[in-house]
Amino acid sequence: MLDNRGLKSFRSQLDFMLMSLVIVLAAIGLLLIFSATKSMDNHVKQMVVQSIAFALGIIAMVVMALIDYERYRDFAKFIYIVSIAALILVLLLGIGSEEVGAKSWIRFGGIGIQPSEMVKVAFSITFAVHLEAVQKEINKLKNILLLLVHFGILAGLVVLQNDTGTAIAFLCMFLGMIFVAGISYKYILIALGGVAAFMPFAYFVLMSPYQQNRILVFLNPEHDLGGAGWQVMQSKIAIGSGELFGRGYLQGPQNQLGMLPAKQTDVIFGVLGEEFGLIGCLIVFALLIFVILRCLHIARTSKDKLGSYICVGIASMFTFHTIENIGMCIGLLPVTGIPLPFLSYGGSSLLTNFAAIGLVLSVGARRKTINFGIKT
Repeated sequence: MLDNRGLKSFRSQLDFMLMSLVIVLAAIGLLLIFSATKSMDNHVKQMVVQSIAFALGIIAMVVMALIDYERYRDFAKFIYIVSIAALILVLLLGIGSEEVGAKSWIRFGGIGIQPSEMVKVAFSITFAVHLEAVQKEINKLKNILLLLVHFGILAGLVVLQNDTGTAIAFLCMFLGMIFVAGISYKYILIALGGVAAFMPFAYFVLMSPYQQNRILVFLNPEHDLGGAGWQVMQSKIAIGSGELFGRGYLQGPQNQLGMLPAKQTDVIFGVLGEEFGLIGCLIVFALLIFVILRCLHIARTSKDKLGSYICVGIASMFTFHTIENIGMCIGLLPVTGIPLPFLSYGGSSLLTNFAAIGLVLSVGARRKTINFGIKT
């Protein structure tokens, strides 16, 4: 436990700017979710769930910040095994949308949990520990293959859940972390070539008709206006109709009349654009960019490689989620069902994001070797 002196020392090292940014974003998210669910029958339930997740998320952030990230070295293998077990459990007991065939959730009574969200934080820890162990010989073929297996097992289990978006998030974290670890460019080029060669096989063999349709809609939004294209088209209409300053809070017709699909989750950015306009979109986007840059700053100033790799993994996760969600809402990227960090509805996602920030805060608070007054 921390004594009073240790607690005071710990507070002095915390990155309160980063904490403030994510709390503001989550508060904006609550306002947008209130507007998005206002006309729904389960409006009160969704607000209660998100509010509880908000409160628990702040607690999780503080707890994760208090734990010395270096201690995870001793438990990395255990964390990795638990992550695999959780993803396998989803395949056996998971539930999801019958339309897309995804099985990403485990339900306990009335509470639904999406383990793949939490495993992303676990991956940032275990993969960082792995990278630190091989950093001096990272370009040896054996080490590269082991790193690929480390990533591939988790990503593969997520793919089996039919959750392509989350699998790509793992890929972005993997690429960001091995890049800063100093992997040779020749391996990056080989990997890119391999991905390009694999894409036709993935499209024609591995992807479900629903996923194939999403790509076709991305290439031509008018391909399926009665189905997959409807979400993209309505999102673009909502954002465009908001113009510069928006139609006003709770005044967006696309939102309030139920014309905007998945408006509290995947298309929360559409609600933002319709009601707060371009200005509101730019402010939220700037806040998200500041969060990512702050994570990268802490990575750059970390006292060791482990902390740096962890922060880069988290920053990569937030970067992908931000670009993909906003990109699909404005028709620039395929729809993957990826939530917008801190703003989209979803308890698992919000808790994961806060826990991830807590992990970054833990690294940032220990950039200097200090005694937090921990009693043993």
